[in-house]
Amino acid sequence: MFEYVGAIHIHSSFSDGSGTIEEIASHANDAELDFILLTDHNTLRAYHEGFEKWYDNTLLLVGCEINDKENKNHYLAFNIEETFSTRIPAKEYVHKVKKSGGIGFIAHPDEKRSSMKEHPPYPWVEWDCEEFTGIEIWNHMSEWMEGLTEENKYNYFVHPLKSIVSPAKVTLDRWDALAQKRRVVGIGGIDAHAHKINLLGFFEVEVFPYKVLFRSIRTHIITDEELTKQDFGNSKKIVYDALEQGRCFISNSNNGDAGGFRFFAECNGINYQMGSNVPSGGDIKLRVLLPNISGEIRLIHNGKCIDSVDNNSAEFFVSENGVYRVEVFNDNKAWIFSNHIRIGS
Repeated sequence: MFEYVGAIHIHSSFSDGSGTIEEIASHANDAELDFILLTDHNTLRAYHEGFEKWYDNTLLLVGCEINDKENKNHYLAFNIEETFSTRIPAKEYVHKVKKSGGIGFIAHPDEKRSSMKEHPPYPWVEWDCEEFTGIEIWNHMSEWMEGLTEENKYNYFVHPLKSIVSPAKVTLDRWDALAQKRRVVGIGGIDAHAHKINLLGFFEVEVFPYKVLFRSIRTHIITDEELTKQDFGNSKKIVYDALEQGRCFISNSNNGDAGGFRFFAECNGINYQMGSNVPSGGDIKLRVLLPNISGEIRLIHNGKCIDSVDNNSAEFFVSENGVYRVEVFNDNKAWIFSNHIRIGS
């Protein structure tokens, strides 16, 4: 298996970000990211103008963030060639993305921020929709703004990475509940804009530079094939296939390099990766491997923690049907969140 590390949910100067595509890609290279997914608001200009390509060792793919006319129900859409009207209901553009062969993820689904009136929350409210690929379970910018207060704003601006604690419990609970009905893929997003603000009326600073956010929430994909610069089209397909199938996990790289983490099931001599369905009725072992570092490994079954181990690996023998995932805490800090493995139909 091959593992590739990327950053998802990034805005450029083609919408409300401050950086050019080339600047963003350069920062991603410096951060040693294998891929990044651009999501400017309601535009695929970067795609149509030929910016979707390799930049040294980083593959840049272009999607977009769609919203409805009330600026809610934000949707990260990928592998599409046109965006859709903001005047149609969320359920309709989710359907259009899927019908066109694309994949999509609900962005910051339970956002509740209230620290800045000029930046209200943008939650997802159309939960009768069922054709989305997955949800963004961890969003750096949303968590940062939800925790911002008058008292802590100085530390939050100076130490943006230290202010990120964990995905919201309400989102994790929602994800686990949805996953019991069908595969719902979890991804992490940084929601990078690199906004520039004026301080004290006489100098400008960049809040959350891209190079800083590229060291926070990452999405790792596990693939059977290698990404190659010689075949851009196949490399693009590999990334999107892994995301669609849930062969991915989320990490906060500021709490440790998660490269090498594995979560898989063994049953009757067959290995099943994240996103897979394991037939019930056999001797099923769930295995967890950490990258040369010990952590608290928590096993989650249908949304409830049923076991935990402090080690650099773990084996869990399970027999009940349902969806299983793991959470890993490094030095009591949220570090890694796997996607689900389903046992039974």
